[in-house]
Amino acid sequence: MALTNSPALYGGVTKTLHWLTVLLIFTVIPLGIIAHNWSFDTSEALATKAILFSFHKTVGVTIFFVALARIAWAVSQPKPGLLHADRKVESWLAETVHWTLYAALVIVPLTGWIHHSATTGFAPIWWPFGQTLPFVPKDEGVAQTFAALHIVFERVLVISLLLHIAGALKHHFVDKDVTLKRMLPGDVDAPAVGKHSASTAPMIAAAGAYGLAVIVGLGLGVFAQKSTASDVAALAEVETGWDVTEGTLGISVTQLGSAVEGSFADWTAAIEFAEEPTDGSHGTVEVTIAIGSLSLGSVTDQAMGAEFFDAGNFPTATFTADILPGDGDGYVAEGVLNLRGQESPVTLPFTLTLDGDTATMEGTTTLDRRNYEIGIPSYSDESSVGFPVPVTVTLTAQRVSE
Repeated sequence: MALTNSPALYGGVTKTLHWLTVLLIFTVIPLGIIAHNWSFDTSEALATKAILFSFHKTVGVTIFFVALARIAWAVSQPKPGLLHADRKVESWLAETVHWTLYAALVIVPLTGWIHHSATTGFAPIWWPFGQTLPFVPKDEGVAQTFAALHIVFERVLVISLLLHIAGALKHHFVDKDVTLKRMLPGDVDAPAVGKHSASTAPMIAAAGAYGLAVIVGLGLGVFAQKSTASDVAALAEVETGWDVTEGTLGISVTQLGSAVEGSFADWTAAIEFAEEPTDGSHGTVEVTIAIGSLSLGSVTDQAMGAEFFDAGNFPTATFTADILPGDGDGYVAEGVLNLRGQESPVTLPFTLTLDGDTATMEGTTTLDRRNYEIGIPSYSDESSVGFPVPVTVTLTAQRVSE
């Protein structure tokens, strides 16, 4: 069997790439379904779910590169002509399905890869390329959009694959010709056919199929951005001596050995601070946090669940502290964090820069999730979720005029 194509037959390289693609597709689709539906109610189950998703993603990226190799080889080779080129509608449909499939083999894994790159945390790809792509930001909106595209185009892949299989079986069992046999291993006697005649019409039709898929997805609401706004507690305005004009409240969770960065979008701070201490104290601070405003990459929904923050029953957390002198020119907010109905002492060292009536603060501390019964009892060890949770606070505040 020759390695290269001829006008009548496919060569060994084309056949190998074709059946390798088939094997990978029939691996990646069941893996995705199983991983998506896998329960993660225990530490062991979460680890298994991550492995399944990693396997799914890794096979998907493999399909992407195999597809590129297959397309590059196809461009360099003659394509055997159709055995029934005189059947115009059937030939047009066959070519349209081929172009749709070729595009899907690139677009479906690529949209999944972009979704992975835009998302923080959970289930790494096992290729040695890192977990990010150039020009793809870590952004929840980007992640949701490409997740939706991945789902929609995956359906296009499945439909075109089924049509392709149906066409091959029709040729084999109904027409009883060698169309299918030309792609099977080994040599086959094939009738002489005319040179394959390329046309742009099937390409345009394939592009139209993808456009239609996007329109259907929009109609079904697949592209609607997920929002948890209705689940976020509305925080009341606070009376404060320093008005926070900007700031971030971030956390880092270690999941399956990798850090997942997140932040709370909605929180308030009632700050009373004086440069000169009174009875050893510079003032007080009370921070109220809307737990539902947390964004924690791909595990945000899991973090909101009863096993973790339980945002439905505990929509807010409160940190109340005295502001005390710290080491050197620094300060310490020493108080109690009430989170998930549990109270535990917290010490937050921070630096403070004063410029007239403007204060800039930066501080870090580390919490232990066990103090707040987060992940207990299902995640009672660190095999899936680490105990330490680093917290980072930065803010700029303006002194309120009396």
